[in-house]
Amino acid sequence: MKTTLHLQDADQFYEQLLDAHTGLSTEQSQLLNARLILLLANQVGDARVLQDCVEAARRHVE
Repeated sequence: MKTTLHLQDADQFYEQLLDAHTGLSTEQSQLLNARLILLLANQVGDARVLQDCVEAARRHVE
């Protein structure tokens, strides 16, 4: 699992993410997030890496 910044342009991605949510209801926004997570998980493809990512993300919200 990569824990250092690996995005070529993190600010641009963040803006794209915000723009994708523009005009959506809370439910639509949650569905967009879920679909995006599944698409990105498919790109990663490695079950162990995905598990590590879920665990790391969970630690940061508790």
